Amino acid sequence: METNIYVGNLPFSATEDQVRQLFETYGQVTSVKLINDRETGRPRGFGFVEMDGDGAKQAIEALNGSDYGGRTMKVNEARPRERRPAGRW
Repeated sequence: METNIYVGNLPFSATEDQVRQLFETYGQVTSVKLINDRETGRPRGFGFVEMDGDGAKQAIEALNGSDYGGRTMKVNEARPRERRPAGRW
């Protein structure tokens, strides 16, 4: 079963290929999506990695709190996105 992993506090210079290589050490990676700012297009320093369940557990344990590019990564199982009300306030 696939697990979606939240990866936070990434260096802004990190690429999807670099993150994929980092996580492939622990198992097969299905997808990597780094999030960019909608208005500027610049990286926001976080993203999501989808990989097999056993590898995901190992990656979370090994990488959470580790240094990557001079920043301490936050790695955990992604929570479902909360629903936001439609329209603007």
